[in-house]
Formats: sequence, structure tokens, C-alpha cells
Amino acid sequence: MNQTEKAKAFAALHQKGNPIVLYNIWDAGTAKAVTEAGAKALATGSWSVAAAHGFADGEKLPISVLVETAKSIIDFVDLPLSVDFEGAYSAEPVGAAANVARLVEVGAVGINFEDRVVAGEGLYPVESQAARIRAIRAMADGKDIPFFINARTDLFLAESDLAKHAGLVDEAIERGRAYAAAGGNGFFVPGLIDPRLIEKICAASALPVNVMMRAGAPDVKTLARLGVGRISYGPGPYRLMMEKLKQEAAAIYSLL
Repeated sequence: MNQTEKAKAFAALHQKGNPIVLYNIWDAGTAKAVTEAGAKALATGSWSVAAAHGFADGEKLPISVLVETAKSIIDFVDLPLSVDFEGAYSAEPVGAAANVARLVEVGAVGINFEDRVVAGEGLYPVESQAARIRAIRAMADGKDIPFFINARTDLFLAESDLAKHAGLVDEAIERGRAYAAAGGNGFFVPGLIDPRLIEKICAASALPVNVMMRAGAPDVKTLARLGVGRISYGPGPYRLMMEKLKQEAAAIYSLL
């Protein structure tokens, strides 16, 4: 498939009630392993890619390294790739679009794009984030690529008290609608695990809703029944693999 065909195929996999499942990867090797396991598409996790290169999350990984990592995956595995691009390494719409263009040029078909102020506090105002999404959309449309912008809100991830999540739902729905109007293709709500709240957001969203698996989250089949259109695993696979590696290594070194 060429890039346009991959982008169309990737978008088609997002179906409310029949979600695409993305077991997040961080390099070409893990891309190949997940592909061979039966994946229909691939997605990186920013935390995992950064950690694999010795950096913390939060755009500490140089953008050149991230773009090269994406390219190595795309060159090695013939599946659609979405890149977790955090805040696009720019607070300004023009800069964000220019940075995303670098991913488009190496063959990526989508991004996660968050409304958290990276290296700052809080979230961008709705209109500011919508302006950034519009710029990215215009850039991709100008290249005639049906690029998938998975618009992420960090409302729930930023609030560790789960009891307060119900009070954030209306704002989340408002952000989701604004991001859709600006050109977003998906709505990502990491941190949210309450089935009732997930179902409410899915019902209110015109976009397929992405939920991230974490402790306490419903299982895949339940999320499908709630209307979720995309399920991802974030840094979970990296942490699991590193813990397994450490255990295996410790078992060997304990014999010396």
C-alpha cells in the first residue's frame, strides 16, 4: 500500500463498537513483532520511544530522533503507522504543522496530538488547541494525505482523583466537539476508566473515541460495547517488556 492507501485503511479501522486495538510499539523491532502477532495497524507511544532512547517523556526526545524512528518503522513494516507526537514540539499552529509535516514526509498516516501544555502547566484553551489542529489539518490536506489526527485531551490524565472525573465530562465533550470541527479524526481520553463516563462521551462524540488501557480499565469487549472506536496501551507494553527483561537478567546474574 502507498501512504494514501494506508491512511484510508487506518481511518476505516476506527469503528464505534468495533474498535481498532493498538498495542503500542517503540522501534522497528517491536513493530515487526506486533505485526507478526496479528496487528492491523501500528502506533508508537511517546513515553516508550523516549525511554528506549534514554530520555524522559514530555518532548525531551529530539524531534529528529523521533522522525528517524518513525521512518525506520515505516521502512521495515508495511502497516499504517500513527505516531504519538505529544504537543507537536511547538505551541504555535504554524510550528506544529511544520513539525507534523516531517512525519507526513516519511510516511506516517496519523498522530496523537495532545492539548496539555508540554513543559508548562494545564491545558491549552479550547480555541488555541483547535487552531493548532486546523493548521495541521490544512497542512495534511495540502499534501493530499487523509492524515488521521487523534485529538487528545489530558483532562482525565491530569486529574488523579478518579472521583472528580465525572465533573470533567462536560468539558471533555466540549473539547471533543471543538477538535472535531477543527479537523480532528479521533478523540482520545487517556486516564478515563469509568464505564459510565466512557459510554457518555462515546454517545456524545461524533468522532471515534480512544481509550487507553490501564489498571482498572474495562476489558476490550466491554469497551467495544460502550461504543469505543480505538483502544491503545500507551507505555504498558514497554514497561512489561522491560520488567521481563530485568527479571530474566537478574535470574542469570544471581547464578554468578
